[in-house]
Amino acid sequence: MLERRTFLGGCLAVATAGHLSAPARAGTKAPTLTARPASVQLAPSGFPETAIWGYDGAMPGPQLRIAQGARLRRSFVNDLPQASSVHWHGLRIDNAMDGVPGLTQAAVAPGQQFAYDFIAPDAGTYWYHAHNRSSEQVARGLYGALIVEEPEAADVDRDEVLILDDWLLDPETAQIDPDFLSRHDRSHAGRNGNFIATNGRHDLSLDVSQHERLRLRLINAANARIFVLALAGMEGWTVALDGMPLPAPEPINDLLVLGPGQRADLIVDITAGPSETAHLARIDRQQGVPQVAFPVSGRAAAARRGPPRPLPPNPRMAVSGLETAVTTRLEMQGGAMGTLDAAILNGERKSFRQLVAANQFWAFNGTIGMTETPLASVPQGETIKLEIRNDTAFPHAMHLHGMHFREVTGAATLGPFRDTLLMAGGETRTIAFVADNPGKWLFHCHMLSHAASGMMTWLHVT
Repeated sequence: MLERRTFLGGCLAVATAGHLSAPARAGTKAPTLTARPASVQLAPSGFPETAIWGYDGAMPGPQLRIAQGARLRRSFVNDLPQASSVHWHGLRIDNAMDGVPGLTQAAVAPGQQFAYDFIAPDAGTYWYHAHNRSSEQVARGLYGALIVEEPEAADVDRDEVLILDDWLLDPETAQIDPDFLSRHDRSHAGRNGNFIATNGRHDLSLDVSQHERLRLRLINAANARIFVLALAGMEGWTVALDGMPLPAPEPINDLLVLGPGQRADLIVDITAGPSETAHLARIDRQQGVPQVAFPVSGRAAAARRGPPRPLPPNPRMAVSGLETAVTTRLEMQGGAMGTLDAAILNGERKSFRQLVAANQFWAFNGTIGMTETPLASVPQGETIKLEIRNDTAFPHAMHLHGMHFREVTGAATLGPFRDTLLMAGGETRTIAFVADNPGKWLFHCHMLSHAASGMMTWLHVT
């Protein structure tokens, strides 16, 4: 299992025309969310600005905050030179609003609009990002945070959203490397950047006070990078994963691992003293390096407060019916150093040499890319148990749209409620979920170059 201990080894030194729902037609005009080219100072001063694509021209895009149970409406305007769409990652919303071209909607052509309109049923930390040509459009900057607030706020002094990402930049010009079809990235670990940032800044620093309590909402928006994180000068608890509250806060005594698409909510107390600096640290090549700095000045209180209370649960978090669950299997194959000899591509069996020529490297159950028939088709309310075998040499972050799952780790032991599963090469793991959201739902690797070169399938809840 790709967990903390895997990384320990010496690391402890530190749509064409817009769709409108009936309520939207009757109501006032929805606010716009415009995807367009822009320039931002991403690299340090002295370097030129970097040309990006951003929502409303910002990096990251506007932070959207709504109350649990509230309605979110945005008229997505595409001012890009490519078709695009918006996926609301982790939200259990109506299928028509999920933003997957070819499955739930048509891609929005340049100059066109699409009206997204849905109720947010679950509190937590979510995000939105482009879902057409994602390996390019997300790498160019098309993402932002979506925070759904609990009816009663957590007992913290501050709430900070930290979007972690890496960028592949030309070291001379600070421009984004335009090779989004790299055979190496597609066949190996994915597109990993050489410039790492938080909220679009390489040197993000947030002033704090000793004994101040913060809620840190961590979002991994990277194309492929797995962030391995540690706390320095602060102590705390994990209170939610992928937006979904844990039954009880879990003390952070080890490293925190976030695969692409995953999120974690932490409640932390600043333990460093005045004039010191606390850090959210990143473990990189067995060294701890700052991801976010927290300079400390003064004291917020004379002493630390007690452990936090758990966050209130979201609805429909139970997974029952395992004994009678519909069981299916997903075999991941391919990539460099893999065992895939041949696979079905566009309805024809191709040798691995032919697949390489087509720049397609990964297969699910012997087929590359989306199929006409779903991986599974079940009536609403059925429980699905899915065994996943990673018969490749690389990790994959498997993301399920529209629903959350629990990992089955024993006869009656279920893991946290999540939407993205990080799997190491050679692993076999099982997830289970109640198919309670009707529609056609994507299931794919969130190493976006892997998805673009074969690792996508879908499930049908009828």
